[in-house]
Amino acid sequence: MSGFTPTRTDVWRWESECEGRTPGPQYLPYLAVVLEVDEAALRRARAATKAARKLKIIAPVSPAEVLASVLTEDTGLSPLGTTTGNTVGASDAEGLLRRVHGLRLADDVLAGGDLVETVVRELKRSVTLYNNSSHSEAVGRRLLTGIGELAQLAGWVATDAGGRADPNRLFQIGVDAARQAGDAALASHLLGSWGYWLANTGDLKRGVELVRAADQEVRGGPVRARSLTSARLAWVHCLAGDQRAALTAMDTAMDQVDAADEEMTADADPRKWLYWVNRDEQEVMQARVCTQLHRPLRAVPLLRKVLASYDASHAREYALYNSWEVVALLDANEPEAAAASADRMFGVLAGIPSARALDRSNVVVSALRRHRQVPEVEDVLARWTAPVLADGLADTPAL
Repeated sequence: MSGFTPTRTDVWRWESECEGRTPGPQYLPYLAVVLEVDEAALRRARAATKAARKLKIIAPVSPAEVLASVLTEDTGLSPLGTTTGNTVGASDAEGLLRRVHGLRLADDVLAGGDLVETVVRELKRSVTLYNNSSHSEAVGRRLLTGIGELAQLAGWVATDAGGRADPNRLFQIGVDAARQAGDAALASHLLGSWGYWLANTGDLKRGVELVRAADQEVRGGPVRARSLTSARLAWVHCLAGDQRAALTAMDTAMDQVDAADEEMTADADPRKWLYWVNRDEQEVMQARVCTQLHRPLRAVPLLRKVLASYDASHAREYALYNSWEVVALLDANEPEAAAASADRMFGVLAGIPSARALDRSNVVVSALRRHRQVPEVEDVLARWTAPVLADGLADTPAL
């Protein structure tokens, strides 16, 4: 280690991240021996840290800290809080809905592996509350709405948790609850989420059927909900190879989200689960459709526009959108630019326990390997040799 001997001050700076210091590459072989860890893992961790700082992504201290920040005291359930005995009142139902939205906001910054146990536990608790208490018909409908929203979130989080819970069962619970509540828009959201996941994981026929059912269910519903379903319909048509239907549905989705933005008033639809459906998110789906259909000249500008102003705290989504940019750039025969985007993506995703991110990172690695004769691509592949997320999803118990 001659010429590279660190001082105690150097070590302190690494440990405290003083002045953004990380161990230089010359120290990593020796640190790997001392710490008894794989040197490649240290190199990936160093690259991830530098990437996060460059993008100004600050990881939460822990999932518990994020949950504590979004689940405030007034979101707790208190079945005995409004009356006596086992009667549940309106304030309890509204507390459940606030709690669901808090968990939904947590999903913006936490991956499925960090959140699934909490959301499934809350769903079970809410179903028990509904089944084992007395309530008016109106309160019952609100409780069922909360259960439907919570089941949709639980199913969605489960799709990102590497098999730790069965999304099929969770989505089915939600569909049943939403229909009992008379909330067709929410039932459509559940059917669309379910079908979208199935189509992405190989059951294309069933996935298309469910998204089409969602489209039928939401007819006449809130225009923003219709836009969400149209975008999902575009995607499953895209996977099925129906280019004309995919592009038509995507154009419809864009028209609908523009109409929704124009008609926003104080009396706009109160469904909080629609909060994220906006033009930027629909442009990402439009870009994904164009990428899948090998239209990179349309996809890349859309993705770059969204990524330029995207909230960096939403690290998983930021990196997933980067993954589509990588594939589109490779399709446009721009491997050097693709390598730069892939480097950002891998740096952000390192250590995030997300099944969707793992799947996309493997897609990107496969795509890059077809261009490894390009020095910049080979450099990225050498730096991120193994799937960067595998450790985060390994050896986790099923729920």
